[in-house]
Amino acid sequence: MKRSVRFPISAVLLRRLALASIIANVGIVVTGGAVRLTGSGLGCPTWPRCTEGSYVATAEMGVHGVIEFGNRLLTFVVVLVAAAALLAALLHRPRRRSVVLLAASVVLGIVIQAVVGGITVRMQLHPSIVGIHFVISMLLLLAAYAFWRRTGEPDGPAFPLVPRPIRTLVGLTVAAAAAVIVVGVAVTGSGPHAGDADAVRNGLDPETISQVHADLVFLLVGLSVALWLALKAVGAPPAAVRAAAVLLLVELAQGVVGFVQYFTNLPALLVGAHMLGSCLVWLATLAVLWSVRERRPVTPTATPAAAAERAVEVNA
Repeated sequence: MKRSVRFPISAVLLRRLALASIIANVGIVVTGGAVRLTGSGLGCPTWPRCTEGSYVATAEMGVHGVIEFGNRLLTFVVVLVAAAALLAALLHRPRRRSVVLLAASVVLGIVIQAVVGGITVRMQLHPSIVGIHFVISMLLLLAAYAFWRRTGEPDGPAFPLVPRPIRTLVGLTVAAAAAVIVVGVAVTGSGPHAGDADAVRNGLDPETISQVHADLVFLLVGLSVALWLALKAVGAPPAAVRAAAVLLLVELAQGVVGFVQYFTNLPALLVGAHMLGSCLVWLATLAVLWSVRERRPVTPTATPAAAAERAVEVNA
């Protein structure tokens, strides 16, 4: 009888691969921004080929072709990292269904993102498609973050660590952060950095939509301050208080970059930093969301009655 060959995957390696997937997805957002900010969005004018006769950039395409093709190559790096994480989740023992599904969702999301990227090129960088492309990136970060967090959690049910009103405030903060990102996409679609000189804009008045975006940022910061104070007042776990404080600091830094870029006529370097900041704000928001609950190991003593008693205690 032949013995099956096993490749043991440690929990540490799996968690590191999950973290690498988060970093890779942030990186592709930043490099994608560099493509747009350098006017290289149509450096490769078609997809999946770079030109009608070549899958790679040619010398005639110049630096814009190199930049756009380079970003396409980085997509393969993101796919490889996500695929390695999925393989690790499949090989890890005991295999955990939730971890495998989350890892698979990251791979699927990247494939969808690549297709949308191709549509973006074929639609000549239409701002609506570009915006969808960025929003999908944020959803991918959500999936990658959930995957990473689950690798460090047991498989038991999630229990709230703060009272219901605080969890409602957390939900409002997450919603405000999402709204800031979506409206920020509209601001970008009205501005000068189209990715190509001939790309159309969304027709919105830049000053008006920027004001709406700023108002939502003020709302988000206000909610974050209230959340931080509320978590301290109810004696929330230190990790939750720290997560709220980090979120607030990241928001303030992002706000400074946003205001400076607006009043200095949107220099490319600051716009790129603002795109990175958007990813960091979103990740910090997700950290707060995860910090107000915890999963516990499944044990024989964790009966439904005990779980209900714990829920009543927290919701009080």
